[in-house]
Amino acid sequence: MSDVARHDAATPVLGRLAEIHPRLEALYKDLHTHPELSFAETRTAGVVADELGRLGFQVTTGVGGTGVVGVLANGEGPRVLLRADFDALPVREQTGLDYASTATGTDPDGKHVPVMHACGHDMHVACLLGALDLLAGSPESWSGTLVAVFQPAEELGSGAQAMVDDGLFAKAGTPDIVLGQHVAPVPAGTIACHPGPTMAATDALRVRMFGRGAHGSRPESAIDPVVMAAATVMRLQTVVAREIAGGDTAVVTVGALNAGTKDNVIPDEAELKVNIRTYTPEVRATVLDAVTRIVNAEAAASGAERDPEITALEAFPVMVNDPAAVERTTAALRAHFGEQAVVDLGPATGSEDCGILATASGARLCYWYFGGTDPAAFETALKNGTMGRDIPSNHSPRFAPLIDPTLDVGVQAMTVAALAWLHAPSSPPATGRRSSA
Repeated sequence: MSDVARHDAATPVLGRLAEIHPRLEALYKDLHTHPELSFAETRTAGVVADELGRLGFQVTTGVGGTGVVGVLANGEGPRVLLRADFDALPVREQTGLDYASTATGTDPDGKHVPVMHACGHDMHVACLLGALDLLAGSPESWSGTLVAVFQPAEELGSGAQAMVDDGLFAKAGTPDIVLGQHVAPVPAGTIACHPGPTMAATDALRVRMFGRGAHGSRPESAIDPVVMAAATVMRLQTVVAREIAGGDTAVVTVGALNAGTKDNVIPDEAELKVNIRTYTPEVRATVLDAVTRIVNAEAAASGAERDPEITALEAFPVMVNDPAAVERTTAALRAHFGEQAVVDLGPATGSEDCGILATASGARLCYWYFGGTDPAAFETALKNGTMGRDIPSNHSPRFAPLIDPTLDVGVQAMTVAALAWLHAPSSPPATGRRSSA
């Protein structure tokens, strides 16, 4: 087990971490080798359910599709919800690890794709199971109720809502606090947490642009959707640069452009997939209006005989950390890891649907990042100005957290955070719920 900032390692709850580490590492590697796409996490759900049953939790499976919920009541006290997501991505792994994934799956469009845990959700599962093992093994150290939520389809932005719609809180009770964490490409041993809006809202769009097909040698008889789509891609780059104020934040990315099958055939249509990130309703409305205007205008400028189709694919709300919950949780994390290890890196333009669990239940939310990168490699890349090249980020085919000390740090962080909200057996009642709930 890592020696990272274990100045309070005598805490009884954490005392068994070295003992359970080998099992957690093996479980992590197993999950990494066997990733599954969103809403298809059947094997993963089975592994999680078995582990929860072994730890003595009351287990409910199939929540929101493939979600798994474990409940462990241990006397009077707050109901603390600990969340991990467990879906993977359609990415071909290029880490070179001996436990790398060679798995494949079928995506929502029916395509056969490679599958990889390119966002670290396998690490989230292993860390939460480790924390639950430690907490379940030390019932004399806390009182209250643990609710462990293992969520599907975070990558689609719909897994949390699916669990809520399927009666999550009727099955597991309404929590007082929601705690979650995400491994990130920052030095292992670092914890980062930001109060207020901490992850952006997302809108994902499919845009179909229609032309008129023809032979590649006779472009004058066609309305070329490839040119139409290419012009649209370039024009969309002006949305943030020219329509969003310098003090506001937005991101517009065209992640896919698909058209045609052969070099000498002008196709009938082209498809774009567009991803938008914003923090406020006003900026979101501005960007969505601009994207719609530009798509339609470029089609008209190309002489399209059919209007484009714009379809919403996915949507994540802004994730907002409750400031009081952040203060209470990070105080406990600093007491454990040390002042220098817990930082505020500000809001991120990534998105997360964990906040839905808090919003839907009226609970407070505290969500943080924990580092998964070799500190020496990070420092070298930072010094050389090669972060983008040398430090793989989430969703990269080369992304894989450094197991030691990342796994131990993630287990400690979730355990310490949970204990900050659970009662010591002699503690008076308290609530983490928002006063407006």
